[in-house]
Amino acid sequence: MTNATISADYPFPSRFVEVMGSQIHYVEDGAGDPILFIHGNPASSYIWRNIIPHVTPHARAIAVDLIGFGKSDKPDISYGFDDSYAYLEGFIEALGLTNITLVVQDWGSGLGFHYANQHRDKIKGIVFMEAMHREIDFAAMACSDKMLMRMIRAPFASWLMLGVMNSFVKRMLPDWIKRDLSQQEMAAYLAPFPTVKNRKPVYVFPRDVPVMGKPEHISRAVADYSKWLTETPIPKLFFHADPGVLIRQKDVVWIKENFPNLTSVDLGEGLHFLQEDYPHEIGRALADWYRPLEITQFKGERHAV
Repeated sequence: MTNATISADYPFPSRFVEVMGSQIHYVEDGAGDPILFIHGNPASSYIWRNIIPHVTPHARAIAVDLIGFGKSDKPDISYGFDDSYAYLEGFIEALGLTNITLVVQDWGSGLGFHYANQHRDKIKGIVFMEAMHREIDFAAMACSDKMLMRMIRAPFASWLMLGVMNSFVKRMLPDWIKRDLSQQEMAAYLAPFPTVKNRKPVYVFPRDVPVMGKPEHISRAVADYSKWLTETPIPKLFFHADPGVLIRQKDVVWIKENFPNLTSVDLGEGLHFLQEDYPHEIGRALADWYRPLEITQFKGERHAV
């Protein structure tokens, strides 16, 4: 991992598609079956910029900005899981994507896993890192982590910390990357959120992280897709690092023991935004893993009724 090999440039032309009256921004390159990259909070499609070129010889790489993030519109909606999922599902429908390989991290994994579980016949493969593979084990968290979780889930505290102070972008994002981001990279992450109003998705999303069964419908969705991931033979590629943030070493062990047809890649030392520390390692491993799938036409599973 060296800063010199990680580019701050984002050399992909912007594309937009209308979903439920709003413009969703995305970039794409390559041809073939789609590999759909879904970012988390508070990132955007920009986080995949150094990974995309590795897969474009083999597939149609698409990186989306979730509603309210990146260059996508920021309508006056509630945000959180329900709104974000509705727009993501609409985006996939608008582009007519099938035979999809998902590449997901953070909230992109919660949304992506849920989509895969609801549309099993459209999924070819699943790639994940620092993912919401099951509900957070709140009881096992350190006291400091429990305090932070309570704060970012409380309406006023999350608005103050993540909205007014913009701490998620200014502090937490760079703190969860091992290398130092350049000024150009930080500017790219700050650009979508110039005002408190623009930061609504950033401070609302953490309130929807399921903890001890709440919010109930999101907790059920996570439990459902977690169970499915332990059963489905769909090919899976899992990137992990130590100590991680969402996925710790005990989670690595659990995932390896419970997810069938899994390829696991240990990236070494890392925290949460692994795409910024190991983009080329991720890209090369993703391309190598995907190459045998490139010539297949996996039709997914039928969703049980």
